[in-house]
Amino acid sequence: MNNYSLRFFQTLLLCSMVCTFAWSQQSNKPLSKLFQQNFKFAEAQYKVLAKNLPADKFPKTFFPNTNKYEWSNSGWWCSGFYPGSLLYIYQQTHDKAMLDEANRILKLLEKEQFNTTTHDLGFMMFCSFGNAKDIAPKPEYKDILIQSAKSLASRFNPTVGCIKSWDGKKDEFLVIIDNMMNLELLFWATKVTGDSSYYKIAVTHANTTMKHHFRPDFSSYHVINYNGATGAVQQKRTAQGFADESAWARGQAWGLYGYTVMYRETKNPIYLKQAQQIAKYIMANPHLPADKIPFWDYNAPNIPEALRDASAASITASALLELGKYSNASLKKSYFKEAETILVNLSKAPYKARAGMNGGFVIQHCVGHIPGNTEVDVPLTYADYYYFEAMKRYLEM
Repeated sequence: MNNYSLRFFQTLLLCSMVCTFAWSQQSNKPLSKLFQQNFKFAEAQYKVLAKNLPADKFPKTFFPNTNKYEWSNSGWWCSGFYPGSLLYIYQQTHDKAMLDEANRILKLLEKEQFNTTTHDLGFMMFCSFGNAKDIAPKPEYKDILIQSAKSLASRFNPTVGCIKSWDGKKDEFLVIIDNMMNLELLFWATKVTGDSSYYKIAVTHANTTMKHHFRPDFSSYHVINYNGATGAVQQKRTAQGFADESAWARGQAWGLYGYTVMYRETKNPIYLKQAQQIAKYIMANPHLPADKIPFWDYNAPNIPEALRDASAASITASALLELGKYSNASLKKSYFKEAETILVNLSKAPYKARAGMNGGFVIQHCVGHIPGNTEVDVPLTYADYYYFEAMKRYLEM
């Protein structure tokens, strides 16, 4: 190839790259505008929710058929999602009413930093105060989060190699896949205190979970029952899924998100591979509907009539957008497209509520606990939270 031909080829290649980039940017503009509009919609919805919220309570869910709310106290595992959602909305719309309500409810939540009876302090404190320290910081947030990490770490059993999730019978040490979501708080604590024990607990918990929670196809059990004295696995089962050997949809999303965070915080490639394999299980699942909003369990017996779980979709979308940042170009494109499809479908009927409806929640058709017959086909605070987080991540990309 002579110099003229080489320059001509290079010019064509450059033009192609520029045009592709420009087309990509242009093609994403309508979705960026949609997501910005969604945050304005959320702002209006959360004013409805705040108006109806008792002063000493936290939102839990709303039952459209009876037009009634269910509230919780600050000790409920979902208490951090409401202030976290308010902060995400405030960051996008700059409506001070969102910040004022977040600051009000954070004061009620503050005492949970000393709660050693739950593994959910990551959800409760890092999704709330963790966001607040970045979006609307106050000096006291650091100390609150450090104490929260101490309380969470108190539940770690070095023999088992895990943080206890639920307090069960004397001979039970119960660990659920959801607990992967609480490790981010521990990584943060090591960064700000220099105390590596938090980091080591998080890594040990993740390694133990990776060893025992996952099947060969990278689907996850919900609950592992260990022997607290020996660390031996006594039982592998479900609590909120269809069956012990089924793949509960939200559990798969927790695992995907959790191991993506593990790679972000450690840069250990085993966690990246784990997250990518979980993503593959979800995305290639023959029971995943075309709109990418999963059935509440990938093995539910009445598919395709089974209920969908929009909360699992929200979590998955947010996780995939981050996972794409650490993956090769082909996987990144695949993850981005999957997340985009989820967000577009969550942004319209039947999953997005009509204005002023759904009790002020944005996302509807979520499943909390079908075996327990609680929070079935209703809005849930964490569905909104991870939907907002995913849109935020999309807009920042």
